Amino acid sequence: MGARLTAALLAGRVATDLSRRLGRGGGTVIAGHVVPRIDPTALRTVTRRLRHGSILVSGTNGKTTTTRLISHILEQSAIHALHNRAGANLVTGLVSAVVAQTSLAGWPRADVGLFEVDEATVPAALREIRPRAVLLTNIFRDQLDRYGEVHFVADLWAKAVRHLPADTTLALNADDPLVATLGRDQGAGTLFFGVGDASVGSGDVPHASDARICPRCGTPFAYEVCFYGHLGQYACPGCGLARPQPSVEATSITLHGDRGSDVVIRTPIGEIQATLSLPGLYNVYNALAAATVCLSLGVDPAVVAAGLESFTAAFGRLERVAVGDRELFLALVKNPVGFGEVLRTILSDGRERTLLIAINDNFADGTDISWLWDVDFEQLQGHVKIAVCAGTRAEDMAVRLKYASVPEERIVVLDDARAALAEALARASAGETIYVLPTYTAMLELRDVLRQDGHVAGFWQD
Repeated sequence: MGARLTAALLAGRVATDLSRRLGRGGGTVIAGHVVPRIDPTALRTVTRRLRHGSILVSGTNGKTTTTRLISHILEQSAIHALHNRAGANLVTGLVSAVVAQTSLAGWPRADVGLFEVDEATVPAALREIRPRAVLLTNIFRDQLDRYGEVHFVADLWAKAVRHLPADTTLALNADDPLVATLGRDQGAGTLFFGVGDASVGSGDVPHASDARICPRCGTPFAYEVCFYGHLGQYACPGCGLARPQPSVEATSITLHGDRGSDVVIRTPIGEIQATLSLPGLYNVYNALAAATVCLSLGVDPAVVAAGLESFTAAFGRLERVAVGDRELFLALVKNPVGFGEVLRTILSDGRERTLLIAINDNFADGTDISWLWDVDFEQLQGHVKIAVCAGTRAEDMAVRLKYASVPEERIVVLDDARAALAEALARASAGETIYVLPTYTAMLELRDVLRQDGHVAGFWQD
């Protein structure tokens, strides 16, 4: 078995190197296609050798940021993670990450496995990796052509977590009823996290909410407070199913627009106070999720706080890039709830914005772009200096903005990534921030333009 594993890992490394040398991509998945053909048990074998086991992270929004946060905090405790850092989150990406961070003898150069996993890939990943912890962050409507409605993912996860080992920690978002109900039968190994500061919520449930109905009895939930989407403090008037009490909870939150937030987190072993550089309430949730997992691994609360404060954004996820005397603010968008929260964050000061919105409909983005009509673009009224629409569905985006009452003379359509970026930079004033809001493959295209011009490194190097 040792010789076969070595041959598989060597072949994976050669394939990755060739992919990068030939300019065919970042080489973040090709090893995952090659290795199993030689040794189908490679992923299972290597991950079983990790001293602290493995952590699996999944959810519709925030997977990449949360796993990077966990990795960053663990590094502060001298715990090195074997991590699919580039965000390739199918099984092929997990195998490729193992190839890059393992000796040819099959011994990982890390202490713990840390794997971001695509929502639909969770069952397959759990068949290969015996997890020490599983973190499930949220379920929102996303890529209808792949996942269908939210209950498909919830059912998929429910079946998968039933078979978790008894010693696996299951960390769940208490504020998402679809996620929280997964912990009903999991016993003492379940930890909940959530937001307890009602001042950052609302009494109204938004129209884009994806889970208003109790999964147990079908009665509409009653919300005491709603934070965004269907996340909030809820209870079912029919059967009594309610938000569980989180053991890790944000008791005080002060949002500072697109510049970050201050947060106080109550935990079973002490209070954490941190100033986050990542903006938006959704990143408070990412911080809570990362803190929950790290505390469950025995990391000191002071180290968690320091890690939260020193963390900077992942590529394309609220990433700031200086281009001459202007700044780009890249924020990945991919579903109604996430897009709406990004808009709410960047518009918080009421000023006009220069926007570059790039919408692709490739497989990795989701080929169904009907979700654009559920995004609350109406909040842009009176706040658009110029909106450059790019990508394969640039025209669709322009039409949506017109229906949101953005003046037609302030909308520019340019499908080419380089041309769109140049136009947005030209329209912005010196010292201004340009808000770049792309879907996944559009984000890669825009970052590749920036890479070619020397402004960023390749995403696989980040």
